[in-house]
Amino acid sequence: MRNKERLTVTVDSELIEAANQAVAEGRVGSLSGWVNLALAERADKERRLRTLAEAIDGYEGAFGEITAAELAAQERMDRQHATVVRPRRRPKGV
Repeated sequence: MRNKERLTVTVDSELIEAANQAVAEGRVGSLSGWVNLALAERADKERRLRTLAEAIDGYEGAFGEITAAELAAQERMDRQHATVVRPRRRPKGV
């Protein structure tokens, strides 16, 4: 188990309500657990964004800045190769 530290924070009341709902529904053991999970997810997101920024910096350092035209061309290519998934339509009256 990791070392824990006490933390005092001010949080929007809607978030406290959502956290308490998660506890009441058994999706998390405690309010502290919910906050800990949220902080862990945010820290992981920040780490992944830093890694991505470093990769882009490395690419641009080797090949030059990625242009808006290159981004648009890649977006077109991505759309051409995308698999479109749509939900089935419900019959009328259902």
